[in-house]
Amino acid sequence: MNPVDPSMINDQDPLVLVVDDCEFVHRLLHARLRSESIRIESLLHGTEAVEHAIRSVPALILLDLNMPEMDGFEILRRLKDEPKTIHIPVIVLSGQDSAEDKVTAFDLGAVDFISKPFDMTELRARIRVALRMQALLQMLAQRAQIDGLTGLCNRASFDARWQQEHERASRSGSSLSLAMFDLDEFKSINDTYGHPAGDAVLVGLAQLINKTVRVSDVACRYGGEEFAIIFPETSPSEANAICERLRVACEQIIWPKHPGRAVTLSIGIAGTNCAQGLPGAQWIETADRNLYAAKRAGRNRIVMTDLGTGNLRVAS
Repeated sequence: MNPVDPSMINDQDPLVLVVDDCEFVHRLLHARLRSESIRIESLLHGTEAVEHAIRSVPALILLDLNMPEMDGFEILRRLKDEPKTIHIPVIVLSGQDSAEDKVTAFDLGAVDFISKPFDMTELRARIRVALRMQALLQMLAQRAQIDGLTGLCNRASFDARWQQEHERASRSGSSLSLAMFDLDEFKSINDTYGHPAGDAVLVGLAQLINKTVRVSDVACRYGGEEFAIIFPETSPSEANAICERLRVACEQIIWPKHPGRAVTLSIGIAGTNCAQGLPGAQWIETADRNLYAAKRAGRNRIVMTDLGTGNLRVAS
């Protein structure tokens, strides 16, 4: 059910899912909200609501309370019990203006409660407020995962993404690699040229990483002058080739605050062509161990382990 002209829809507009067993309500909302910068999807049956929300992940749900088979309260409970939909704001629509219903809806996680018949001007305003709040919360959540200096993913984001990628690779038996790398003698740059020079190196390296890695790779600032790159569906040799380009490019940069002082990287890599049966911590431990082996071997080099075969490779 979608009477909106598809040519009028902007895929970037937030998606609003309307769950109501009354077709008139859907027609009314489609007509009266046409001027809003939103996309609307309609469901007549509450039993489909949770699965549809998991698939489409709307920015907002308008949920009728009084529906056959499964009422709005039960749908709201299920939405808030599901990790993929728990943070989606829900505005409850109800033909009854019961204080008890309002309390129950808010206790279950609704962000607003509107009684039918609703005033469209008021409904538009409440939809805008809910969408604005959702956008702000998403922005804050995203910023919480970004390192403030380099713009790369931070350590918390690395931990979450590594778990996701490891679990996915373990299920599918696909290849997976991880690189840990460290700026050689970085403390001496701060001590000799000052912390602004050190910060410039960190920012410059982050920019180089973004230019070097692929869209599917996940680059993170692991902590201090240590960085990490997750390489999904990537063999150790393929990860090594990307890291080698990064190592060479970093060594060749001329830094404005210390043009006579090159900056080099020591890199440790752990990976395999088949991730099944290998614990996630093994990649991190091996890559970190290889990183320090690279430093002990003279810095500015890569040490790589194929976790599938146990083969160790040191490249200068």
